[in-house]
Amino acid sequence: MLKLHERSTADTVQLMAAIGRRARAAMRPLAIASTTAKNAALSAMADAILRNEKAILEANTIDVANGEEAGLSPSFMDRLKLDPARIRAMSDGIREIAALKDPVGDVITEWDRPNGLHIERVRTPLGVIGVIYESRPNVTADAGALCLKAGNAVVLRGGADSINSSAAIHACLVEGLKAAGLPQDAIQLVPTTDRAAVGEMLKGLSGNLDVIIPRGGRSLVERVQNEARVPVFAHLEGICHLYIDKSADLDMAVRIAVNAKMRRTGICGAAETLLVDRAVASTHLVPVLEALRTAGCEIHADADVLKAFSKATPATDADWVTEYLDAIIAVKLVDGVGSAIDHIETFSSHHTEAIVAEDAAAVERFFNEIDSAILLHNASTQFADGGEFGMGAEIGIATGKMHARGPVGVEQLTSFKYRVRGSGQLRQ
Repeated sequence: MLKLHERSTADTVQLMAAIGRRARAAMRPLAIASTTAKNAALSAMADAILRNEKAILEANTIDVANGEEAGLSPSFMDRLKLDPARIRAMSDGIREIAALKDPVGDVITEWDRPNGLHIERVRTPLGVIGVIYESRPNVTADAGALCLKAGNAVVLRGGADSINSSAAIHACLVEGLKAAGLPQDAIQLVPTTDRAAVGEMLKGLSGNLDVIIPRGGRSLVERVQNEARVPVFAHLEGICHLYIDKSADLDMAVRIAVNAKMRRTGICGAAETLLVDRAVASTHLVPVLEALRTAGCEIHADADVLKAFSKATPATDADWVTEYLDAIIAVKLVDGVGSAIDHIETFSSHHTEAIVAEDAAAVERFFNEIDSAILLHNASTQFADGGEFGMGAEIGIATGKMHARGPVGVEQLTSFKYRVRGSGQLRQ
């Protein structure tokens, strides 16, 4: 179990500097570690998580009790809670990461120049990654495993609300590193809840952090994006849209709408706004809204929707820019796919959008004209997840346009370098 460090801010600054130095030192042997060694560590981590299920659940019980006492929101508590199924999912996710192709050393492309030079672009680890997250103890396992597979050292700073759970999971990751003979400092968990630790990470730990990835609420992500002195992979929020086109199959639209909103309301891929083509308002609107209401969802509707569904609450301007992370959805009638695209491009956070339609032309227009990281056709927005994409897991979803976009998995946790092979060429 992690030994908590709770002393002065000055001590925290020294602590974080030492963590950064150790991470940088661990990075070099990790960057050249064999695929066999990395996979052995991952397999041992997965085994350790299952073997230590009781200890992890006991630690999580403490965090959950503290969270309830602190009055954390239902969505926050949903992300915090662990059970045997979620622990098995963590272990399975690590095994899936182990089964992925090792990206390090992969030749992305290669070509020959007329002067005989042979040039290769080759994947390399990013270096040392800092991950700052709230409430989600499973991120400890996902981030540690993904960074290891991509040859990166990682500094994990979990929230105070999940510190006991994260520490119990981290102990399993260290056990896996030991078993494979890899540096234990390759995956470090910050042993303090002092907020000064976050500030030190944002400064880059004296040049020892190469990238920061925040995973949490808007206030955390905004702070990281505003203050970080190193590159950031992040999304500010998940204002995700589901559009039901006039060509949509009604039964499919109902099922997808309920799943996209209600499967897990507290995740960033949950649908927050439902757009329905006015052309099928008389046939599709009420059945979809009745299904959502039956599932426990509160409906915030525009004036046109209210005329057909009086059980809704009038929507305000704020509803179109709100990430509820709760059983609430904003609903609006639109005049076809073009109007839906205009609304999405105006209010979206560019995370995930979905269309339910049988009209191929409408789908192609939706895909071509919307600039969001993830677009889906006839599928729930809740598939916006690295595990569902076959990446084993993800550190988070990035909505920026540089380097990483969408689920951040092992490939996104690499950079590249050029290898140029010659036979004595000189430049004239």
